[in-house]
Amino acid sequence: MSRAVPRPRKALALVAGAAALAAPLALAVPLALAAPPVPAAPATGAETDSGTGTYTVTPLRFTVRAGGRSCAVDADLYRPAGVDAARPAPAVLATNGFGGSKSDGSTDAIGKAFAARGYVGLVYSGLGFGKSGCLISLDDPEIDGRVAARLVDFLAGSLAADDGTRADFVTRDGADDPRVGMIGGSYGGAVQLAAASVDRRIDALVPLITWNDLAYSLAPNAADRATPGVFKWQWANGFYLMGEGQPLLVPSLDPSRINSLGCLHFVSDACDTVRLLNSGRYPKAETEKMLAYARSVSPVSYVDRITAPTLLVQGQADTLFTLNEARATYDRLRERGVDTGMIWQSWGHSGGQRPGELDFTKGDLEGSYVGRRVLGWFDRHLRKDPTADTGPAFAWFRDWQGDYGTASRVPALSQRLYLSGDGKLVDNRTKVARGSRWYSNWLFPTSHSESSLAGMIGLADRRPYDTPGTHLGWTSAPLTAPVDLVGAPKATLKVVSPATERVQESGDASDKLVLFAKLYDIAPDGTKTLVNRLVAPVRVPDVTRPFTVELPAVVHRYETGHRLELVIAASDTAYAGNRGVKPVTVVSAPEDTGTLELPLVQGRVG
Repeated sequence: MSRAVPRPRKALALVAGAAALAAPLALAVPLALAAPPVPAAPATGAETDSGTGTYTVTPLRFTVRAGGRSCAVDADLYRPAGVDAARPAPAVLATNGFGGSKSDGSTDAIGKAFAARGYVGLVYSGLGFGKSGCLISLDDPEIDGRVAARLVDFLAGSLAADDGTRADFVTRDGADDPRVGMIGGSYGGAVQLAAASVDRRIDALVPLITWNDLAYSLAPNAADRATPGVFKWQWANGFYLMGEGQPLLVPSLDPSRINSLGCLHFVSDACDTVRLLNSGRYPKAETEKMLAYARSVSPVSYVDRITAPTLLVQGQADTLFTLNEARATYDRLRERGVDTGMIWQSWGHSGGQRPGELDFTKGDLEGSYVGRRVLGWFDRHLRKDPTADTGPAFAWFRDWQGDYGTASRVPALSQRLYLSGDGKLVDNRTKVARGSRWYSNWLFPTSHSESSLAGMIGLADRRPYDTPGTHLGWTSAPLTAPVDLVGAPKATLKVVSPATERVQESGDASDKLVLFAKLYDIAPDGTKTLVNRLVAPVRVPDVTRPFTVELPAVVHRYETGHRLELVIAASDTAYAGNRGVKPVTVVSAPEDTGTLELPLVQGRVG
C-alpha cells in the first residue's frame, strides 16, 4: 500500500477490499466455532427460559474515556431469576472476537449459557465494533483493558449505566470488589489478559484461541524473536481490511470511531505496523518501533502483572495463533505461581471443529470436555466450591480417538534425530552420510501451506506442495509402530548462503535469509499430510552460525508404516519471502549435522 496514494482513494480501496472480506469474516472470526449465528438477545426485561434456567436481558450503554476519547460501550446484562441484593451471584464478563459484536452468535451465547447456570452475565461490544465507539486498539491494556475495568466497576455497584441502572446483585469479596470471571475467544480472549493486568479484582480467566505476542503472530520468526520475522500477509491484511471496513458491517457516524491521522478506524500505531510489514523493507529504527508497539498490546509485555487463575484454551487447527502462543503464556504464568491450566482443543481460526467439541451456540457446556472444564474452573474460582474439578494442568485432543489425553505438564522433547547428507532422517549420528544438497528460491512462491482465510470461512484449499529444486527434505524409515507427537518439535540447522552473507549486515532485516521449516506425515502410498497446514517461518539471524527453529506445536499420530519428513522450503504462498535470489546449501557429516528433536508421548522413530 503506497503512501503516495491520496487518502480518499486509499480509503475507497480499503472499503472495496473489505466488502469482499467483511461479510464472511464477520461471522467466522467472532464465532471461531464454525457455527451459524443464533438470534440476538431479547429486548429490555424480556424473560428467557433456556431449558436450564430463566433470566432477563437488559441492553445498557456506558459512556467511558478510552485512548483520549469519550465513547459509548454497548452491552447486554443477563440476570438470572431470583438473583438480587439479598441473593447475589458471581458474574461473567465477555466480549466479541475481531469484527463481531455483543449480538453475534458465540458472544451472545456466552451470556445466555452462564445466565442459565445462575451467573450474572455482562456481554459487550468491544471498542470500534458493533455499536460501541472509539478506535480499534488491538486490546491495548491501557485502552481496552481499562474499559473492561470500568465494566467491573458496574458489576461492583460503583458505576451506573447511562440510564442510571446499577448492579447490586453481584457477589462481592469486599467493598468495590465483585466476584467476576471473563471468557471469550480470539480478540475476546486477549482482552481478558489485558483487563486482568490492570484490574486485580478479576477472579478467573478463560481466554480461548488468542495471542501471546502479536509481533510473533503477524510476522513470526521461529528462530529468533529478536529478529523481525516473516510477514503473515494473508491473515494480517484480511483483519486489517475488515477493521477498516467496519462501516460496511455496522453503519455509524460516531466521530469517536474515526481516526483522521492516516487510518479510518484503527489507532495510528496499528496502521503504521501493517504499512511497514506490507512494505517489504524493515529498517532498524522503524522495525524496532513496530515490534515495540505490537508487543505493548500483547500479553508477552504485561503477563507478569496477571494474578487471576487462568485456563488457556488453544486450537490445534490454527495458523493465526498457534499452540506455541498459549504455551508461552502458560509457561510464564506457571513460573510465577499463578493457578494455570491449558487445553489444546481441536478447533481454532483455521476450522477443525470435531463432533462433541465445545460449541457455545448449542448451550450444552456439560456435553463437551472443554465445556465441563470451563464450568469447573468458574465453579472453583467464582462460586468458591472447593469440590469443583478444575482438571489436570494440561490436556490435548486426540483426533485419532476422539477424546483427550491429559498430563501434569507439557511433554518434553524426548527423541533426537539427525539430518543425513543423503536426505534421510536417522536415529543415530553414526548413520549420517556425508554429503551436501542445495535449493534456491524463485522470485515468486513455490511452496503452498494454506490459503489463510479458507479454513475459517469454510472454503476448499489446495493440498500443500513444494516445487522441486526449491526445498530440501529429510525422511525417516517407515515406522514399525504408531508414534504420538504432542508439542513443538525443534530443529537445529546450519546453512550456507553466500548471497545472503553479502547483504545480511545491511541494516535492513529484509536482506536476511527467509526459509520455512515443516514436518510432514508421509503415508505408505506416498500421500503427504502437513498437519493442520502449519509451518515455521524463519528469518535467519546469521547464516554463518547454526540456528534453532521451534516448529509449531501439533498433536498427531504417525501410524505404522508412515514416515516423518522434515522439510525446509524457500517460500510459502501465505507469507512474504526473500528479497532477491538466495541459493542455500546444507552440508552434513557425522560429526557436524543438523538435528530434529521430537516431543513424543508414545513410540519412537527408528
